Amino acid sequence: MIVVFTMAITLWVIGHFMRAPHQARWIMIGLLYVGVMIIQVALPDGHPLREATGYSPQLWLLIGAAVGVALLYKRGLMAIRARTNPVSADPEPTKPGTFGTVELERYARHIVLREIGGPGQKRLKTARVLVIGAGGLGSPALMYLGAAGIGTIGVIDDDVVDNSNLQRQVIHRDADIGTPKVFSAEAKIKAQNPFADVRPYHRRLTEEIAKDLIADYDIILDGSDNFDTRYLVNRVCAALGKPLISGALSQWEGQLSVFDPQHSGPCYQCIFPQAPADGLAPSCAEAGVIGPLPGVVGAMMAMETIKLATDAGAPLRGEMLIYDALYGETRKIALKKRRDCPVCGTG
Repeated sequence: MIVVFTMAITLWVIGHFMRAPHQARWIMIGLLYVGVMIIQVALPDGHPLREATGYSPQLWLLIGAAVGVALLYKRGLMAIRARTNPVSADPEPTKPGTFGTVELERYARHIVLREIGGPGQKRLKTARVLVIGAGGLGSPALMYLGAAGIGTIGVIDDDVVDNSNLQRQVIHRDADIGTPKVFSAEAKIKAQNPFADVRPYHRRLTEEIAKDLIADYDIILDGSDNFDTRYLVNRVCAALGKPLISGALSQWEGQLSVFDPQHSGPCYQCIFPQAPADGLAPSCAEAGVIGPLPGVVGAMMAMETIKLATDAGAPLRGEMLIYDALYGETRKIALKKRRDCPVCGTG
């Protein structure tokens, strides 16, 4: 029996280092259990394999029954919670573009705002927003977009949840370590707002898929952590006429802007003509970042999204907002187009 438990622990540890989801690890342990039961039933008494795996099938049946009871108890608790909170368990069906009673109550604080009202909330419900990256910036942005009632939320990221992410990527939990970030984010958004249609893409954004993917959405949020992706997203958004909300972080400082050259202002490459040399713009892993900073900037990105979707206020087109968390200062700077910009220039 010790051999079997050792094998189960080994499978779990291997799955951890391979960053396999918890569900996949439990499936492997379940297959190990089935194999042990086959050995116990099929082989005769005294067989070395049977002795190495516990001598008697009755003991394994008791262990399996105990695990089954625990799982049934857990499912029973979930069923009770679903009955006490039927809204989250089974959203009230509505026609496209309309609201049920539950949704009207949920978004009441938006609807009473003069700048949003019922028509603005309807625009949020029909809006399609793509978030690139489910990390520091994407985490708070996704949570607030889902809570605000954005109807369709796409999220693309090829990474999995790591322990080092949890200091700032608040959409993920300790139990999500090893799970693809897009699926972890999808679960949290749906748990908070079951009316949201969340579309996870567990892959890297590449030239081959960028145009088709971005074309399917109205507003793009870029929370990626590398310049290749930023320049790619900017090129495609400018070519398709999609507004791009871009945020960035470094240690204690964050910045964001809305790049929408089709309407006014520059594109991302107007302001950053080329990627900085190696070492001049270290990553968060190299330079560090204070935990709440992504929450501040990511929430601001969600705010700009809501403003664009509802046509409320003045989005940050042609402006960059810079937030210095260390000294509690916020400032804005004006941005101008470059005539010789290879993406949106006219020169």
